[in-house]
Amino acid sequence: MSHDLMNLVEKSSLREEPLEFQIGDTVDVHTKILEGNKERVQVFSGTVIARSGGGSREMFTVRRIVAGEGVERKFPVHSPRIAKVEVKRSSVVRRAKLYFLRDRVGKSVRLKERRR
Repeated sequence: MSHDLMNLVEKSSLREEPLEFQIGDTVDVHTKILEGNKERVQVFSGTVIARSGGGSREMFTVRRIVAGEGVERKFPVHSPRIAKVEVKRSSVVRRAKLYFLRDRVGKSVRLKERRR
């Protein structure tokens, strides 16, 4: 009963067109940012290392290296602030979470590209 009610409430906040990407993909996440009364789009590019949650609470984590330091950012999948997610490259992965990439440095961070 309450589970069905939650699904009905969440359905209104879900995206009509779901974002198409997988774990291990190198993506550009276009995020809308408000600065004063202006709105601009900021791009965060990196590798998707995790997806978690379900329904309107689903999140994904993108990791990239900036000035030799690893930076991770979590985004809600169904947020209206996300303009689009562009897949630049797909990789072959055998895990649901790629947390092992946090310990790697240099060329060992690279993943094998998936042929389409």
